[in-house]
Amino acid sequence: MRGGDRIIGALAAFSGAIAVAAGAFAAHGASGRAAELLRTGAHYQLVHAVAAIAVLALAGSRAVAWLFVAGGALFAGTLYAMAFGAPNWFGAITPIGGAGLIAGWAWLGVGLLRR
Repeated sequence: MRGGDRIIGALAAFSGAIAVAAGAFAAHGASGRAAELLRTGAHYQLVHAVAAIAVLALAGSRAVAWLFVAGGALFAGTLYAMAFGAPNWFGAITPIGGAGLIAGWAWLGVGLLRR
């Protein structure tokens, strides 16, 4: 595995760890809206951490993996921040992360069609 692949793979793995921790906190330490924000963020972050590792291993696409990790971190990170008391205007940032996730899936699809 190339150096850049190891870095993005490690970031994806750490992203998965953060997602599991957030999901566990949602289940055992938070309630109400905070728990819902944590669950949603954890779900999207974990799915895209796994997707990033799969894309690296199977398609070798660093760009798609970066979009999944960065988009997941931004999407989930803003939800986590709001769960811990950040102002609601942070929710306006969340779609930027979502756009990164969508772009990653679209880029992956186009790349697979071109093969």
